[in-house]
Formats: sequence, structure tokens, C-alpha cells
Amino acid sequence: MRKELTDLRCLTARHIKLFFKDKQTFFMSLITPLILVVLFALFLRSVYVMTLTSSLPAGVVLPERLVNGFVASWLISSVLGTSSVTLAFCSQTVMVSDKVNRRLEDFRVSPVRPTVLSVSYFLATLFSTLLVCLVCLALGFVYIAFCGWYISPADVSAILLDLILCSAFGSLLAVIVESFLKSMGAAGAAATLVSSLYGFVCGAYMPISQFAAPIRNFVAFIPGTYGTVLFRRFFMGGALAEMEKYIPAEALSSVRDAFDYQFYFFGNPVSVSACFAVLGITVAVLAAAYVALVALGTRKGGKKTRKK
Repeated sequence: MRKELTDLRCLTARHIKLFFKDKQTFFMSLITPLILVVLFALFLRSVYVMTLTSSLPAGVVLPERLVNGFVASWLISSVLGTSSVTLAFCSQTVMVSDKVNRRLEDFRVSPVRPTVLSVSYFLATLFSTLLVCLVCLALGFVYIAFCGWYISPADVSAILLDLILCSAFGSLLAVIVESFLKSMGAAGAAATLVSSLYGFVCGAYMPISQFAAPIRNFVAFIPGTYGTVLFRRFFMGGALAEMEKYIPAEALSSVRDAFDYQFYFFGNPVSVSACFAVLGITVAVLAAAYVALVALGTRKGGKKTRKK
């Protein structure tokens, strides 16, 4: 057992170092959050401010710091909602690289157990994703504090829990998908596709409430969407509570719906506990699927070895 833990630690550290050493792959993993920040700086911020203003009753003017804090919270929740998945797909290309360069064959003839190797890929992906996301979160907190801080300590704890679940979801999805890929071109295409599309389907670039009904219904079946909704809840909840001092409850409800604070599944409101349940169950199902894939791969590898 001690040897297996040592192997797991060394392999996980090796995968993490390879990911951060590859500057091109690391930069590609940051494309989605960088695009989101650039779009926000160029025109999205003004769009969000206009959307917020149009949801208010005539004659109601919110304090500038409250508006800035609310919009900043929207941005950071979007960055984390996308990064927790897109980063995982980019960091997991280490496994595909090992396949292409035949390093996996070297590992298989070594004393390292195949299950230890498979777990090390997942742990490395999870650690790399969490590390970068935590840096983004810290920078996001600084930015929100500069614009307008309305986040409670309980919200911070919930954000961290949501970040862990979203990172686990993205990491498990990445190791499962990329375990079937056998070329760096395919891995790069998968990472690029996820980086390009995930921001749209999870409502990072524009609120899901602005989508057509069929698209809203489709997005409701994507588990990662509920992680983004949770980020919305805990980042923007304090600012929305502060708005109660300035606008009536009916108008505040419109703001919540317009900015996906309240998410709906086929017209039915989804609670915070339901969002956590969806994420937790999805992570458990993906973990079971990955265990099954590892067991199947180990069995096939054993049969090939016996034939030789």
C-alpha cells in the first residue's frame, strides 16, 4: 500500500508539472476566461448594466457601487463556471500525449499498477484545475471588493464547495472523454470545442433566460449549468439582498430571473439544494463510469499481456 501511494504521488506530480511546463497548452486552457474578460471589458458590461436598469421600475436609481458590484459578481461567476470545465479538458491532454509518445507502454511494463496510473491522471487534472480556478477566484474577489463587496462568509464557503464539485465534474468528464482519444489533434480539437461552446451553453456569455425556450430546455439537461447557477446564487445573492432596500419585491424578482439567479427546469424553479444534488449525483455517476472504464482497460491489458 505504501508503494502504491508513493507511485500515485509521484505520477500525479509528474502530470501536473508536464501540464504547467507546456506553455501553449496552459495558455489554450485560459482562452475561454480571457475571451470572457475581454468581451466584458469591451461591451458586455454595458449590456449587463442596461439589462439591470431596464428591469427596474421607472424612476428607481441604484447606487453605482451596488450596480458595479452586482455586474462584477456576474463576471466572476461566469469565469469560474466555464474555467472549471475548460481547464480540465486542456490539462487532461497529458494523458493523450503519453499515448501518442508511447509512454503508456513504458508505464504498463513497469511495476506501477494500471489503476494507480489512471487515478493519477484524474488527480492531476483535478489539482491543476482547482489550482488555476482558485487563483482566478482570488483575483475575482479582489476585483469584486474594488467594485462593490456584498458577499457574506457563508457565501464564500458555498462558492468554494461549488468550485470543488464543478472541478470534479469537469475533471471526470475530461478523463472519460479523452481516454478514448488517441491523437493530440483529437485532444486539441476536443479542448477547443469545449472551450468555445461551453461558455454559451452554461450561460456565461449571456443569461440563459435570454435563450429561446428549446435551448433553455436543452441547457437544463447539462449538469454543469447547475454549477454556474450556484455561482450566480452565491456571488450575486448579497447584492440582490441589498437591492431590496431600493426596489419592490416584484421588480427584484424580474432581476433575479433576468440574470439566472433563479433558474427554471421546464418552467419549474430549481432550488439551491436541487442544484447541489444534480452536481453531486453527476460526479458520483461519472466517478463510477471512470472506475468501470479503468477496470475494463486493465482486464483488456491483462489479456494482451497473456497472449504475448
